[in-house]
Amino acid sequence: MVMVSEHAVNEKGHLLIGGIDSLELAKTYETPLFVYDLSLIRARARAFLNTFKQENVVAQVAYASKAFSSVAMYQVIEQEGLSLDVVSAGELYTAIKAGYPAERIHFHGNNKSVEELILAMEHKIGCIVVDNFYEIELLKQLTVKLNQKVKVLLRVTPGVEAHTHDYITTGQQDSKFGFDLMNGQADKAFQQVYKDEFIELLGLHCHIGSQIFETIGFKVAAEKLITKMIEWENTFDYACTVLNLGGGFGIKYTEQDTPLEPSIYVKEMVIAVKDLVSKANLDMPEIWIEPGRSLVGDAGTSLYTIGSEKEVPEIRNYLAVDGGMSDNIRPALYGAEYSAAIANKMGELKEVEYTIAGKCCESGDKLIEHITLPKASPGDILAVFCTGAYGYAMASNYNRIAKPAVVFVENGRHQLAVKRETLEDLVRLDLPFTLEKGRG
Repeated sequence: MVMVSEHAVNEKGHLLIGGIDSLELAKTYETPLFVYDLSLIRARARAFLNTFKQENVVAQVAYASKAFSSVAMYQVIEQEGLSLDVVSAGELYTAIKAGYPAERIHFHGNNKSVEELILAMEHKIGCIVVDNFYEIELLKQLTVKLNQKVKVLLRVTPGVEAHTHDYITTGQQDSKFGFDLMNGQADKAFQQVYKDEFIELLGLHCHIGSQIFETIGFKVAAEKLITKMIEWENTFDYACTVLNLGGGFGIKYTEQDTPLEPSIYVKEMVIAVKDLVSKANLDMPEIWIEPGRSLVGDAGTSLYTIGSEKEVPEIRNYLAVDGGMSDNIRPALYGAEYSAAIANKMGELKEVEYTIAGKCCESGDKLIEHITLPKASPGDILAVFCTGAYGYAMASNYNRIAKPAVVFVENGRHQLAVKRETLEDLVRLDLPFTLEKGRG
């Protein structure tokens, strides 16, 4: 085995994923195919958890499962001792089917239905992250009706927004999520729940952005939330026991991305919180975080079979694959960028610039705008890296294209985690036309 551009390659010049020849995976499971290297997920999970332990801080690291949800993935995450964030009845039901410990499940969402809240309460999940006044009213009604207590966090918008290297201190006030920390909404929400007979307020939650490469935004957010915690303790003699600073930790999609190690994010957060609570003479709260992309994003690789090629003279060469925006909408949706390689030509000279096009009937179905690769041929296998987050999770059946299979690999072993959809699956819920012709 050798390394080519940070990727393991065997003696045939084929890309290895989790010690397995990627061409073997493509042949066994067909393409398009999502492949997750579990060793990377486990290492990242342990890096987050171990840093909190080293800092002697009580913490919960919750997998933000919107990045990718499945029974098998939840079971792997549970093995590593993480908590779990869900945002819908579907994700919660999947967690239940996976046997996830209910006390380690947190339920997010800006418009939870009565049915979703009842499902969460029936299974006595660990925490509901309350997002708005409507939800407070629903919880008050349901807890009385079911005679059941619930633990909650109040999600607040701290006026801090962070993306990659930049952060601003006003932008996140305009958000569909949470109670505004600046205009009195958070105070009003607090007064509605903190003495409620059935609602146990644990503390505060915020989320300041995605694909963040710095720690300053988390520090500013922590300062704003702790300032509010101090105010509530002084005014109402209420002590927040949990401070949830969310997720958004970045990963390396391309050479331009410069994420930090998990330990750095955690250490900087802990240092800031310890300093702030020490100055205020507060008890140290539990710190919760919610990594999603940073746990599974770069553990995922998409394998495609290369098909047609179209040369537009002096403009570009289109190289088409057997997937596209139906299994990875991020490039079409918001210009996400990826790196890739021809998995069976890892050692060959990169000499042709291509645009990687999908097979959907959309001009904007391009996975990668510009990439230099070895000369490609039909039947070659293209590997697109770092597709483990928001790929399969956002996949669709556009153009009635079946969703790909998902495979887990670890230490030279592999298993199917999600079956490939079939053509029959695509029509399984369809019903025939039964209205009489010509009748209104």
